[in-house]
Amino acid sequence: MNTHSIMDRPDEPDVVVIGGGTGGYSTALRAAALGLRVVLAERDLVGGTCLHRGCIPSKAMLHAAELVDGIAEASTRWGVKATVDAVDWGALTATRDDIVARNHQGVTGTLAHAGVRVVHGSARLTGPRSVVVDGPDGGTLTARRGIVLATGSRPRMLPGLTADELGAPPGGTGGRVVTSDDALFAAGLPASVLVLGGGAIGVEYASFHRSMGAEVTLVEAADRLLPLEDEDVSRHLVRGLKRRGITVRTGATLTGAELLPDGVRATVRTPKGEEVVVEAERLLVAVGRVPVTDGLGLAAAGLAVDERGFVPPADWSRLETAVPGIHVVGDLLPPPSLGLAHASFAEGLLVAETLAGVPSRPVDYATVPRVTYSSPQTASVGLSEAAARARGLAVKVNTMPLTATAKGMVHGQGGMVKVIAAADGAGGEATGAVLGVHLVGPHVSEMIAESQLIVAWDAEPSDVAQQVHAHPTLSEALGEAFLTLAGRGLHQH
Repeated sequence: MNTHSIMDRPDEPDVVVIGGGTGGYSTALRAAALGLRVVLAERDLVGGTCLHRGCIPSKAMLHAAELVDGIAEASTRWGVKATVDAVDWGALTATRDDIVARNHQGVTGTLAHAGVRVVHGSARLTGPRSVVVDGPDGGTLTARRGIVLATGSRPRMLPGLTADELGAPPGGTGGRVVTSDDALFAAGLPASVLVLGGGAIGVEYASFHRSMGAEVTLVEAADRLLPLEDEDVSRHLVRGLKRRGITVRTGATLTGAELLPDGVRATVRTPKGEEVVVEAERLLVAVGRVPVTDGLGLAAAGLAVDERGFVPPADWSRLETAVPGIHVVGDLLPPPSLGLAHASFAEGLLVAETLAGVPSRPVDYATVPRVTYSSPQTASVGLSEAAARARGLAVKVNTMPLTATAKGMVHGQGGMVKVIAAADGAGGEATGAVLGVHLVGPHVSEMIAESQLIVAWDAEPSDVAQQVHAHPTLSEALGEAFLTLAGRGLHQH
């Protein structure tokens, strides 16, 4: 930790980064590597939501859930007689916290080694190049080259619902109404959960709690889960979740919630207009996130948020706002930015290189992979079939069940591969570039990197069909899908 006030340093920085999450610290590290003097202001912990409340702790918990599921499968499917006697919540969360702590130490150590000055406190703009930090390292900074806004987001709450005032019931396991920032940090596991929101966060948390033995109801207002993904992805995902005993209600809305001594009683309106009452020990609200701009002093620098609360860039190729020298990364950006940690890493590199005067390619959001770490997992990159057709593109589509491969049978969880390619041939053959790849099933998060390269490099099915996939692996289903599109499939599907 920096023990000196920034007022004690006469040399002004080239770059001031406000916010130390993935977008902020990646910007700071790359800028420092390019020889710029960087100050990073963070009011909480470096690493942000992703490291401390989101990506990392949730994936640690989901790994534990996978172990529980594996023990059940070992007994019921493979004849390995084993049972889960209990989940030691204290031991589980201690392991999670250790992983987070070691990652936090790694990030802070890397920043220090790179020469980035980390100051702790709330930063606000006082002009196009000036920042005031209120806190233990407080003072005034003037950025010679630019300021980077990377203050991230917080969970969205529905009108009439609050999380902080509802507390824990006497003797309970945690708050009765919680957000994704809080759910994994409760005092224990609930026996039942109503998850509101069927995006990636809601699906992951529903999957985790079901693995841990809770009765789970998952409610989504759209007509399907993961509404931004390909329809076949949503269909296979719902099939997998229902097979695990999760109640899925799509096209449904929450119309009311009442606190009980030991939980929540909620009223859900179905697509047919019926009112269904759901009682659960916990209501987990996962209906999206909103940018954090309060107290940032945007007006003092000549900036304003848009109607959705984002800080829009005037130049997407530089992620620069309408005020020259002020750039934005991460969750403050509106679509087409994806609100994903790995996208913010790329945005940080782009902005740092722009400020250093180094040529840098804009972020190609169409080739950023999207992953949901539930059971089953989903992973995708590029266009969905509906999006491709909506653009008026002629397409050729092939799907391949993962169980068409021996390794898919071993896993026994179903799933599929779906590939969308441009159909440029006179007969509608898939002779154009691959437009999108969509995966559902076990471990598909580890399979998407190949597809990202395929889509980003405009490869054609015939290009991919030349590559040999290891046997036996799940990736063979991907290879076979491309072989079939190229007219060389051994199992035409």
